[in-house]
Amino acid sequence: MTNQVVVAGGGAAGLLAAGRAAQKGAHVLLLEKMKLPGRKIGISGKGRCNLTNTAALPDFIAHYGKNGRFLHQSFSRFFSQDIIALLEQLHLPVQTERGGRVFPAEGKRGVDVVKALERWVKDLGVEIRYSTTLIDIVVENGRITGVKTNRENISCTSLIMATGGATYPLTGSTGDGYRLLEKLGHTLTPLRPSLVPLLTSPKIPSELNGLQLKNIKTRLFIDSKRKEEQFGELYFVDSALSGPVILTVSLTAVDALRRKLKVSLLLDLKPALSDIQLDKRLQSDVTTRNKEEISSILRGLLPAQLVQFCLHETDISPTLTGNDLSGKDRKKLVTWMKNVRFEITAYGSMDEAIVTAGGIKLQEIDPNTMQSKKIDGLYITGELLDIDGDTGGFNLQAAFSTGWIAGEAAACRQ
Repeated sequence: MTNQVVVAGGGAAGLLAAGRAAQKGAHVLLLEKMKLPGRKIGISGKGRCNLTNTAALPDFIAHYGKNGRFLHQSFSRFFSQDIIALLEQLHLPVQTERGGRVFPAEGKRGVDVVKALERWVKDLGVEIRYSTTLIDIVVENGRITGVKTNRENISCTSLIMATGGATYPLTGSTGDGYRLLEKLGHTLTPLRPSLVPLLTSPKIPSELNGLQLKNIKTRLFIDSKRKEEQFGELYFVDSALSGPVILTVSLTAVDALRRKLKVSLLLDLKPALSDIQLDKRLQSDVTTRNKEEISSILRGLLPAQLVQFCLHETDISPTLTGNDLSGKDRKKLVTWMKNVRFEITAYGSMDEAIVTAGGIKLQEIDPNTMQSKKIDGLYITGELLDIDGDTGGFNLQAAFSTGWIAGEAAACRQ
């Protein structure tokens, strides 16, 4: 039997596309190269799975940069409240946390989301073929006529590409879709890792690994010009900088480094205090604890792991007592805490990135249907598109939404 709609990829976009196409009456075949679907959903957010965000539409779209406008049509038809309603219908409640981030409710994780969506598509009659890799796409006279897999050739009139990006290759996202679409004549903008840790010179001391800082401000400088500013959490991981404030600015840093520009990052560890206020606080601590060593006094202002790093960077002896700390040294400490400087020299690989930046050029896709403007019956969704969002649930929502409208369009086309 000819399969009316073939969906390549069983991730967020693919599962939503398959389910929606089946809801609209299409016969749907979902091809998944792994033994199980949704592997990337299962591990996202360290397994907790940040599904979406409660931000209003204009703010939501702003989290994708200049390409965010493309998603307006998708979001107007399937948005955060819709994926939440779908999951709750599937008996998977959610909870909203700080920053509008939406997660499965207490006791549920990403794997439960995958199981719920897999059950949903199967109940709708979708046939899933696991361990099946898309090898080639068959096009005749500018129309989709079939696909070739590692197992068989399949005839179809619509193909929804949802094969994911090039990050987390162990989940099945190995960039195959980009190569196949480029072969068909689509334009691929350069692929880069996004939401990725940043590496510094000199290398961050190993004793800082695992340290998490909250409520700090970061300022990213490109060739000494301030480009971005973020407030929130920062993590030291494997001698690199990570955490929400780093991931959010990482693509700007990646693109600058690729252009051989100088990239610097300044951390304000005490953004709630001005330089004068921080100096008064430190002066007070030194005065009241004047017989203690400065390494002990600073623990009132800094995490223990950061104290030694601070004293090393400011060239102040850790055994110096409060009585012996000069005004000049006190000023050095204040300046350091307000302007911890790192030179960014490299970034994590695709294996370490959360999403892939770059992808199929948006001008070649109809934003109302996700259909290719080059090939009839070909739909392109999710991370294959030249769209990447900030951390906070934005990337999964883009996948859910583009998959949903592609599934609907492909089914209604029959």
